[in-house]
Amino acid sequence: MKRSTKINLLIVLAVVLLAALPVVFGMGDHKDEPFAGADTQAETAITENDPDYEPWFSPLYEPPSGEIESGLFALQAALGAGVVGYMFGVKRTRRKLAPEASDTPDEPGPGPDPAAAAEGPVSVPGR
Repeated sequence: MKRSTKINLLIVLAVVLLAALPVVFGMGDHKDEPFAGADTQAETAITENDPDYEPWFSPLYEPPSGEIESGLFALQAALGAGVVGYMFGVKRTRRKLAPEASDTPDEPGPGPDPAAAAEGPVSVPGR
């Protein structure tokens, strides 16, 4: 097994453990909503600190249900993951093709201008 494969497996194992351990050990059991998002926690904290607070901004679009909101959030995450995956693929492909490009012989460039060479050395006035 290659070293990079072992590292990738360890990273996947770490991610699975990070997701599973809080559920297995019941880390959110003492709360009303065990794994509420940061928005909900911030709203709760603001309401506790200042019950008369009125938001000064409202969302441009409010989904009709929580399921649609979750679906849009999942779609956003999937699009973001696709963009990040595409960028990694482009980087890897460029790195993979880079040695092949450097192995090809250099094409002859335009070289020195034959008309300028025929005129001889350039004289600078005042010298």
